[in-house]
Parts: sequence; structure tokens; C-alpha cells
Amino acid sequence: QVQLVESGGGLVQPGGSLRLSCAVSGSRFSMAAMGWYRQAPGKQRELVATISSGRATIYDDSVKGRFTISLDNAAKNTVYLQMNSLKPEDTAVYYCNADLWAVLTGTTRYWGQGTQVTVSS
Repeated sequence: QVQLVESGGGLVQPGGSLRLSCAVSGSRFSMAAMGWYRQAPGKQRELVATISSGRATIYDDSVKGRFTISLDNAAKNTVYLQMNSLKPEDTAVYYCNADLWAVLTGTTRYWGQGTQVTVSS
């Protein structure tokens, strides 16, 4: 069974940094892409950043220049989100996703359980 386990959330002051990690386990499928979404109270879940297996990246405009998404070098089963210059408006639950591909089933999206990021003084 595929599982995504996230870590690294917490409370940080404005201007601070956090690094989120998300590890995929139990998968025998190929990884097509991984990414991070976030959901603030009363708002819809929104894309933060994605990275393909070829390491092509896409960022939401609100985080460009502050956040960096990356994959581990070897197995490509762990995705990281380095968050710098954090702002109060970055406060949200951050969700990791993995798009896994297989010949018979095509691409299936899996989600992590979410990790809280709070930016406050």
C-alpha cells in the first residue's frame, strides 16, 4: 500500500525558514511527479510547487524566489520543500502529493496526511 509520510512543519516567526519532507513508501510504480499543496482555513487547497521525475519545476507566483522544491538524488521517492522568508500568509496545512504511474492503471495521485505550518510572531 502506498503511503506518503510528511514531516517538518511547525511554528516559525515571519522571515524564518522551514524544510518539509515527504517520503513515499510501499510503491512499485514509477514516479511521474511530486508536489506540495496547501490549504488555509476557509480557503481551497492550492498548488504550491511541483517537480517532475525529470526535475522540471513549477511554482505558484506567491512563493517564487522564496520556496524551493527538490527530489532526493537516488531513489526519487522523497520530495522536499525548502521555505525561506516565510510570511504569515504562508500559514496553512501543507499536503504532499505523488503522481505514480503504471502500465495497467495509468497515473494515480496519492496524498499525504498534511503538516501544519504556522508563521506568526
